This record gives sequence, C-alpha cells and structure tokens, in this order.
Amino acid sequence: MNYHELFINLYSPDIAMTNKKLFTLLAFITAVTLSAQESFRFGTSTNPDGITFEVDSRGFIIGGKHVLPVMGEIHYSRVPEHEWRREIQKMRAGGITIIATYVFWIHHEEEEGKWNWSGNRNLRKFLEICKEEQMPIVLRIGPFCHGEVYQGGMPVWIAEKAQADAKQYKLRSLAPGFMEATRRLYTNIFAQANGLQWKDGGPIVGIQIENECRGPWAYYMALKDMALQAGFDTPFYTRTGWPKLNGKEEFGQLLPLYGDYADGFWDRALTDMPGEYKKAFIMKDTRLSAVIATEALGTSQDTGMSTSDLSYPYLTCELGGGMMASYHRRINMSGREVKPLAICKLGSGSNLPGYYMYHGGTNPYNPKHTMAETQQSLATNHNDMPHMSYDFQTMLGEMGQPNATSWNESRLLHQFLADWGEELSQMDVDTLSDHYARRGAFEFFNDYVRFSNEEGISCITPRNWQLSEGITIDWATAEPFCKADGIIYLIAIDGKKPQLSINGKVFKAKPNKPFKAAGTTFCVLSRQKAHTAYKIDGKLHYSDGILYKDGNRIIEETWRTLPIQPIYALTKEHDGLRNVTMGKQKVAAQPTESDFDKAATWSINNLSEFNENLDLYLKISYRGDVARLYADGQLVQDNFWNGKPMLVRLSDLVGKRVKLKILPLGKDYPIYLQQAQRAELDQAPNGILLSLDSIQVIERQTNTVE
Repeated sequence: MNYHELFINLYSPDIAMTNKKLFTLLAFITAVTLSAQESFRFGTSTNPDGITFEVDSRGFIIGGKHVLPVMGEIHYSRVPEHEWRREIQKMRAGGITIIATYVFWIHHEEEEGKWNWSGNRNLRKFLEICKEEQMPIVLRIGPFCHGEVYQGGMPVWIAEKAQADAKQYKLRSLAPGFMEATRRLYTNIFAQANGLQWKDGGPIVGIQIENECRGPWAYYMALKDMALQAGFDTPFYTRTGWPKLNGKEEFGQLLPLYGDYADGFWDRALTDMPGEYKKAFIMKDTRLSAVIATEALGTSQDTGMSTSDLSYPYLTCELGGGMMASYHRRINMSGREVKPLAICKLGSGSNLPGYYMYHGGTNPYNPKHTMAETQQSLATNHNDMPHMSYDFQTMLGEMGQPNATSWNESRLLHQFLADWGEELSQMDVDTLSDHYARRGAFEFFNDYVRFSNEEGISCITPRNWQLSEGITIDWATAEPFCKADGIIYLIAIDGKKPQLSINGKVFKAKPNKPFKAAGTTFCVLSRQKAHTAYKIDGKLHYSDGILYKDGNRIIEETWRTLPIQPIYALTKEHDGLRNVTMGKQKVAAQPTESDFDKAATWSINNLSEFNENLDLYLKISYRGDVARLYADGQLVQDNFWNGKPMLVRLSDLVGKRVKLKILPLGKDYPIYLQQAQRAELDQAPNGILLSLDSIQVIERQTNTVE
C-alpha cells in the first residue's frame, strides 16, 4: 500500500449522514456555493497513481472520498535534523495527517545571495522524509511568516534596504526591489521542493502565500503568480483568513484558513485573558477571531463574515496548541485548553483542526543577533521572545516531550475523526448556541473556559446515530473513540455514569468491560485507560508512554528522571534588581547582554561522564526573571520564568564549560504573571524572587514493542 492509499484508508466510516435544518446562514451558503472544480483556481490535483486531492465547499476530498484530516505545525529548522523522522512518526501517532511548516527566509539567506539549505535547514531532506513517512505537507513560503522569528523571517539585509529606499524595497509590498528578492526566494524554495509535489508522487499538497496580511489583493496575486512561475503546482493554495482584507478578493484563488487562541503572549494588557479570548471557548457562526496578533492588527478586529468568505470550506491552520511566554506576558498553559478549543470549532462547522504549534523547537544560534522576535529589530518588533527556546507549551514540546494533557486529549479526539471524520464532514450545523452545537448525529458540548470554569466538560456525544445497518445509538453519556479489534470503543465522560441507548434499549456500561448489544460489541474505556490506548493497524495497544510506528515496528517512548544529580555550585550572587525599561513597542524590555553580568551564576561541572549520544536532558527548576545556559560561552538555552522548568539537551553541554545565569524578578516589574506565579513573587523576601531549586537528568527511552 502506498502512502496515498494509506491516507485514504484512515477514513472509512460505515455510513455518511446529513441532517439539515433551517440554520439560516449555513443553508444560504450551501445554496450559493459553486462546485470546487468550477470555482477554485488551484493546481494539479492528481498524482501519478491517479489519486486525486481536491477541495470543495465542505473541505478535502482524497481519491473521491471526503476526509476530515488533522493538521499540525512543526518547523524543520527549529528541530535537529536527526530527530525529524522520529518526531514526524510521533505526530502521526498523535493523529496528525497533514504537516504544516514555515520556510523562514532569514534561516536560509542571512546574507544576500548566500543560501543555506544544510543541516537543520535542509528542507529537501525534510520533504523526502515526509514522503518516506507518507505524510502530506503544506509549505508556508512567506515571504513574511512571523512565527516569532527575527523580523518575522525577513533577513536583515532586506529590512535595511527597505529602510534606506522604501520606494524600491518596502517590505510586503509591490515595490520592485522587494518583489524581485521574493522571486529569488520562491525560486530557491522550489529548487528544494522540485519533484516532491503531489503531482510528482510527493508529499506537498498545499502552499500558503504570505501570512496575516490585509492585502492589497494585487499583492497576493503577484505573489501567487510568482509561486506558479517558480514551479509550484499543488492541489490548493492558501492564505490566513485573518485579518479582513483591504478591498475585494478574487474568489477561489486562495483558500482562507482560520485560527483561534486561548491566550496570547502578544497582548499589551497585563491581566488574565484580556479582550475576547473567552470567545475561543464558545460555538459561534463566525470563523474569524478578534484575538490573533492584536499587537499588530488591533483589538477591535472585524469578525463579520462575507458571503464569499462563507462559500469556502471552514478550515483552520492556527488553533492554539499551546502558547509562548513573551518577556512582558508570562503565560502558563496547562494543556487543558486544546480539546475545548478544537471541539468548539468542530461544533461550529469546521472540517479541519489545524494546530499552531503541534511541536515546539529551538531557534538557530546566530552570534550577530538573536534569531527570535525582539523589540530592537527594524521590522516585526512587537515583542521580546526567548532567544533560543520555542517550546510553545504544546502537545509535543521543544525536545519532543509530551504535554500529557494536551497530547492525550487531542489524540483521542483525532482518533474519533480518523474513524468517523468522513461522516462528520458531510453533516451541517443544525443547532448552535454558546455551549452546544449539533451536526447531524453528533452533539458538541463545552462549558470549559480558561480561568472562569476550569472544571468544565468538553465532549462529543452521539444522538440518533445510525452506526450501521440495523444499529442506532439513540444517545450516550460517553464519547465515541474508535473501531478496533471488532469493538466499538467509547470513552467515559468525567462526572457521568457511562450509559448507551441502542435501538431503544439502555445499557449501563462498566468501565473497560466489553458488552454485547444488537449483535455488536461495545466497550467504554475510563478516561485514564483511554489515555494509554493507541490504535495501531486496527488494534488497540496500551502504554503509559508514546506508541508510534517506525516501519513495521511499534516503538514505545518513555521519559524518566535518572537518580543522578549533576554537581552545580553558586559562583556569583546576583547584584540586585535591574531597572526594567519599556521597549520600542512600549512593553517591558527583556534584559540586555550586559544585564547578565550582574546575574547569579552557577557552574555545572560533572557532565563529562554522560554520553552525548544518549537522549539525555537537563531539567532546570528555578524561580526568577530570566535564566540562560551557556556552553563554552555560547548561549545554548534561555527561559522567561512562568513557573515551568527549563529543558536543555545534554548533548549541547557535554565536554564544555557550562554556566547557568539567573536574574532576579522584582515584584514591581511591569510584566504579567498568572495567579500562582504572582503569589510566589508576592511572598518572596524583600519582593525579590530568585532560587535554583533543582537540576535533574531526564532520559528519553525507546523500546521496540513488536
């Protein structure tokens, strides 16, 4: 079976159902929407095996079957090259069926005309691994990406030219010099992608043009034309559906994809979830969010939808899988936020959960300047971000470590979509209110709201669901999970006794105990048991770690703390609080290099006994303002304290002189801390918080299960 067939076979429901009622807006959309092939101006949709990848008004169609895929973002240039294959395999284990990745211009052309596609920047190798791992991919090719990269991914040299000669080089415009530089960018990206598009039998199914841009539309079209001229020819082309465009678009040229976040490091306010973040946790008939990029786009963004907007399928590319901590806004995500966010979008009619980020990473090191967003740069300078860390507190963190809550809860949801997504994708929204929606045979409920109702429930349950010929689930107080081993599995909902009404007869299910009903076997797993369940090759396997496929092998990955304590010693006390100034964008500015001369400093001395080839990490638990770790004087890792520890690869440290520097945190610093961390600061002696609580060695272990 080739990977195109594998992708299709992820979606094989028993029956497709549509339950249409008079839901005025969506019914109107259905009536006016044209067929995909007549209205969407996309590229070649057929691969050499004759498999088609098409788009219609509902979503994606693979090989003639509607699918409801799951997209997850990982940035190849932020992940070590030798880890790419393993992390892609783990993303599939988490239910990801399409990968999205930015191609950051600055990572490849730091100096004008000098291109770097080697090592962690080897896009072609990453694409080849995606092909080998049968993982479709969407390339987000810029020229502007953002991604909290220095100048949004714009190289220094192009920003300097724009500053010196705006007429020729104005960024993100039709200025001739900028457009010519972008043409070279697209040509060089295509050289890496050539032969690896869907039409070639490769994994590239889509291209995103630009990012978070108001237009004008002529700019978008000029970029798309250049991408086509460079050689890009893919089943679809996309743009971010936010912000609202200035002027009118030409329908069908670029597929708008949407997003929403539970919180944002970019906000200027120093309070809990300012603005409209709580609206991420309700069902709604608008696809636009008013909370994305508020530092650049404003806090009063128009979320109204036009008829042409609603004639596209409802797809997302940036549901917040987590969130970074900026210097002025130290967000601490629990992982509890992800499933409610996805359920609210699915209940509102979305047919593609697309997560930003799904996998964290680490910025490349540059001795000249940070490679992360900073208020000190010429362009895209709204926030100060960690120089190195881009963990994003998401399902798979910076080192590929799982966030247990978001990893498991999203994974279980994605398995439901894999087994019954085709059916769901054809169901219209027929009921919609803040906390409840119904699409055909499935009811969506969420009353979880971050900070407001942390104990809320978020779930999908069946209602009059014709599971197969002669079997109808009238209702259930459990969530559908998967079909495996000839059994229909569901998952218990916290606080509810699991019951199913099947063909009019009520069954009280005992957790983890199969039972027969209407000639079919059912089993309701406890949520704890479900968190260990992985469907692999049609069967359920159980593990407290991560299970993923590597070829024909099933690999189990676990993380453990070793009983070895690194030797570390304080070599310098801190020199007191620094004077925190406001940066260019009028939010607190992160420390400068000279500020760290006054930091408390520890030496970490006994790392030479460790093998640098092992998957070992230092877990540094501390309290303070900012921590930085240096190896032979080079910055290796940094962290803005938000209550979570800092993780660093031991392979970056073995055989080197290792120094840890921590700056104290003052209670009057103009930064946002969540309640628990603010309480620690308020209780600190003299209003100064600084401590190094522990340094532990963490090991990633992998074993072959089969």
